[in-house]
Amino acid sequence: MKEFELKYGCNPNQKPAQIYMEDGSDLPIEILNGRPGYINFLDAFNSWQLVKEVKEATGMVCATSFKHVSPTSAAVGVKLPEKLKKACFVDDIEGLDDSPLACAYARARGTDRMSSFGDWIALSDVVDVTTAMIIKREVSDGVIAPGYEPEALEILKSKRNGNYNIIKIDPDYVPEVQEKKQVFGITFEQGRNNFEIAEALLQNVVTDNKKLTEEAKRDLIIALITLKYTQSNSVCFAYDGQAIGVGAGQQSRIHCTRLAGQKADLWHLRQHDKVLNLPFKPEIGRADRDNTIDVYLSADESGDVLDEGKWQLYFTERPEPFTYEEKRAYLDSITGVSLGSDAFFPFGDNIERAKKSGVSFVAQPGGSIRDDNVIATCNKYDMVMAFTGMRLFHH
Repeated sequence: MKEFELKYGCNPNQKPAQIYMEDGSDLPIEILNGRPGYINFLDAFNSWQLVKEVKEATGMVCATSFKHVSPTSAAVGVKLPEKLKKACFVDDIEGLDDSPLACAYARARGTDRMSSFGDWIALSDVVDVTTAMIIKREVSDGVIAPGYEPEALEILKSKRNGNYNIIKIDPDYVPEVQEKKQVFGITFEQGRNNFEIAEALLQNVVTDNKKLTEEAKRDLIIALITLKYTQSNSVCFAYDGQAIGVGAGQQSRIHCTRLAGQKADLWHLRQHDKVLNLPFKPEIGRADRDNTIDVYLSADESGDVLDEGKWQLYFTERPEPFTYEEKRAYLDSITGVSLGSDAFFPFGDNIERAKKSGVSFVAQPGGSIRDDNVIATCNKYDMVMAFTGMRLFHH
């Protein structure tokens, strides 16, 4: 296939629209089902690069959940603890522990479930039945992968009344070194960002504490590759083999850190016993549960934001309040979180906010005139920070 005609571009008024190879060669994809759109393909090609690079860097299968050309999360195939299975609504999936790819997608989809509603999925490896079963029951726009087991493909084809978007990509495809795009009729050209993110990037540790664990190295690599395909400015928190909070597209870096930190906090809080044991009525679906949990966790210091009508609609009994003090104490017990930034931290306030979300390890380019202040703030909390020397803006 040399070109593919799209229904429209970013918006319905933007016609005609298509994708094609400028040199006239075949596209490196097969559309196995559905009719992906302009934004679908933007998500597909960015997300595929992310999972391909994470697998190359870590040697582990990878999955990501994308929305509007930024990842909500990315994860490698680490088995889920029982509480995380329940928080991700996959505790009933048979054979989950036997499928690293399914574990990776369960983590990625379960990180920021509200943002992932209607996501685009990228998977580094051939899609198996267990992974397809998780995808089948979530609201999603489409998936890209290097292949699909026959039964898994049939499961996916049954989504959205047979219109689910399924793309197979050639895993050996390598783009041209130079890339182009147009803005306002003007052509931009630059070298493709083929910078390799690997463990060697973390060698320049600038803090007093230089004990960078193997788990932290893995999580920082995941965070940095995630940032490489996140709309800038961006900051990413990672833990236990997955990105747990992504702050994308903010003009201020502290706002990136606050946004990503808030999402990381919610990920941790969703695994608290009070949340896992919320007395939902059995007929309440996952999307409504997600929304209600978000309301429950956004309680103010009184710890109660569910009015009488709200709790009676979703619960069999009034849930026990989750007070601000309880949530803060729970979050204060967390350590070992990793934090990556696509550009330097200009002030120590980013580190102060990161501390509130359990950050112990940091990777950022460095190069600010206030690097000494940022390093000193890390030292105050005995954090480990590496300067990568490489900015990762993505637009």
